[in-house]
Amino acid sequence: MALNIRPPAECAFEQLSLGEVMLRLDPGEGRIRTARSFAAWEGGGEYNTSRGLRKCFGMRTAVCTALVDNEVGRLIEDFIMQGGVSTDFIRWRSDDGIGRTVRNGLNFTERGFGVRGAVGVPDRGHTAASQLKPGDFDWEHIFGKLGVRWFHTGGIFAALSETTAALAVEAVGAARRHGTVVSYDLNYRPSLWKSIGGLDRAREVNREIARHVDVMIGNEEDFTASLGFEVRGADKSLSSIETGAFKAMIAEATRAYPNFKVAATTLRRVITATRNDWSAILWHDGRFHESRKYPDLEILDRVGGGDSFASGLQFAFLEFNDPQRAVDYGAAHGALASTTPGDTSMATRGEVEKLITGGGARVVR
Repeated sequence: MALNIRPPAECAFEQLSLGEVMLRLDPGEGRIRTARSFAAWEGGGEYNTSRGLRKCFGMRTAVCTALVDNEVGRLIEDFIMQGGVSTDFIRWRSDDGIGRTVRNGLNFTERGFGVRGAVGVPDRGHTAASQLKPGDFDWEHIFGKLGVRWFHTGGIFAALSETTAALAVEAVGAARRHGTVVSYDLNYRPSLWKSIGGLDRAREVNREIARHVDVMIGNEEDFTASLGFEVRGADKSLSSIETGAFKAMIAEATRAYPNFKVAATTLRRVITATRNDWSAILWHDGRFHESRKYPDLEILDRVGGGDSFASGLQFAFLEFNDPQRAVDYGAAHGALASTTPGDTSMATRGEVEKLITGGGARVVR
């Protein structure tokens, strides 16, 4: 057995995430600076995994987050409900009228095309989610009485403020006490950490969280910045994660954190914004498992591809408890999510499984 996972019968939810859900404003094929209209979506690195598990794979999921009780907050809630993710654990904050003290987060995102890369412009200062703190959620009720098989959070949420960092530590500790599998996506963002202590604080927080993590997700830059493990001798112009240097780094990380049962990441080589080489790798029990390679993958919208990898991985462990299937489902789901607009997956389980087995892009009718 790859992971010790609680049985479905004793849990109200297959998966629960903790993170901020923002309103994404997408100018489509245009630029933010010249847009006259935007498509609206919801998105958030941690939440995207819950939505993918629910909409693509049919699993019972929920999100712990906070929103301001105004029209924008209710719009984000409506998107979450459309995605089938439970809203039971949304903390609602009173609107002060103009967002002086608390507000909902916005994320303006360009998809990029060819030589023009994707651009993200987050507008998330003083948000309701960034003000979440220890004690805001009754983890004993959630993990103990209700039951959760898998808990997921990440370095983006932990970096929003000093209080969200403390809440992430509280949450992963509570999940572990109740036998819930804990996954964490390092997702290092220097712009988020710089106002609350920078790299030193990022490492302090992430090292504390890492002690409670079963499944660690992150590329070589994440492991270096967030946990302090160096990649030596790797070719940064290529997918350095494929080298023996990265594998040695994972071996070092798993020695430092023997609680890690799995470490995984996507392998992306950016040719242009709309053409990437794509695959994934996963470590479990001393062995590396690699997915099918998707060379020269055509990208419509790359944002959320890594989150869809994480949700595919989680599904395969929850459904099959098999590391090779986990990396295969993760890579295929991430590839498909990159072919549709928005942060969240529009794929079906059937499409994911067709891609895993080598199915092509012929017309289905």
